[in-house]
Amino acid sequence: MTTTTSPATAELDLFSDEVLSDRDPYFAQLRDIASVVHLPVNKAWALTRYDVIRDALGAPEVFSSTKVAWNDDMNNALRGTSLATDPPDHAALRAALTENLSPRALRTMKAQIDAKADAVVAALVEKGSFDGIAELARAFPLEVVADMIGIQGTARDNVLRWGDAAFNVLGPMNPRTIENFPIAGELFGWATTVTAGDLTEGSMGRAIFAAAERGVIPQEACGHIIHQYVAAGMDTTIASIGNALNHLGRNPEQFAILRADPSLVPSTFNEVLRYESPVHAFGRLVTKDTEIDGTLVPAGEQVAILYAAGNRDPRHYADPDAFDVRRNPVDHLGFGYGIHGCAGQGLARLEAHAVLTALITRVEAFEVGEGTRQISNMTRSLDSLPVTITAVA
Repeated sequence: MTTTTSPATAELDLFSDEVLSDRDPYFAQLRDIASVVHLPVNKAWALTRYDVIRDALGAPEVFSSTKVAWNDDMNNALRGTSLATDPPDHAALRAALTENLSPRALRTMKAQIDAKADAVVAALVEKGSFDGIAELARAFPLEVVADMIGIQGTARDNVLRWGDAAFNVLGPMNPRTIENFPIAGELFGWATTVTAGDLTEGSMGRAIFAAAERGVIPQEACGHIIHQYVAAGMDTTIASIGNALNHLGRNPEQFAILRADPSLVPSTFNEVLRYESPVHAFGRLVTKDTEIDGTLVPAGEQVAILYAAGNRDPRHYADPDAFDVRRNPVDHLGFGYGIHGCAGQGLARLEAHAVLTALITRVEAFEVGEGTRQISNMTRSLDSLPVTITAVA
């Protein structure tokens, strides 16, 4: 088919401090321009509307995951991982990664995760006021994931900074990426040298090494899988729990609706993921000349998947800039879509649902102060959030 539409272009840097600090107005502008917009600064084509994004995520033969990061060093480093591999090789790698994150495996963790969340929230209710990010959004996933993998000692103390760095180095070669490379290197060094004996007995980490002993996976795959658990297992969950606190605190009527109907916990978390998607922009490599809504994107170009732009698309969601816990957008793009949908989304849901349930059980109402934004190349999260609680009488 011959294209008749001249490419839309925008002089915008997706990874500038201005965009990362408040991306929604910029994404709305891009979405209004076209469903695909050329960004010369990033040497990429932004996909901005829901249907186009979902279609691209569902077509790995055209939109390859061999170029998910925004710098060559990381794209080269990611080769052979499930994140950056296409079918047919992707299936085996994904299976090894998700074996311990299946619905059946997660069901055995639910009671323990619920109890941990309730204990954390109970202690914070006793305090009355706290930093919602440091003391809840970060503290709880750290406890869950570190215990799950079996991380102990000095490594446990470094997990949060390692996870943050592992996401930042996926960005372009800006100062954030450059300064985080050494920290991400620490994680890689630990993950590739850790042994079963370094991890807690009975942990998921030990189970990975046991699978290698049985010949289920290659021995050299153990470190890569543990690396992916640490690198991707917490930051988006931390972001989402922090964002849930922020939006429920700024919309007290929505928290009241949730308290009145606890069955809305899953709907509430879906709305948080739609309203403020935790991932900024993953890349894809276009494998052949591809026409998108009349615009030709040439083979070899990189596209930017703007999940948050799709999740606020008024063509798909009514009143998309409203936060509504009753919406239940089960088709949101916050966890991606298709074969590369977030491998840990089941665990993230367990954690977030546990926190929300503990909050509505123990908290009558709460207020949030002016939080500070964490500027990250790849995740949308807060760095701090003052919270003041009114406990259930």
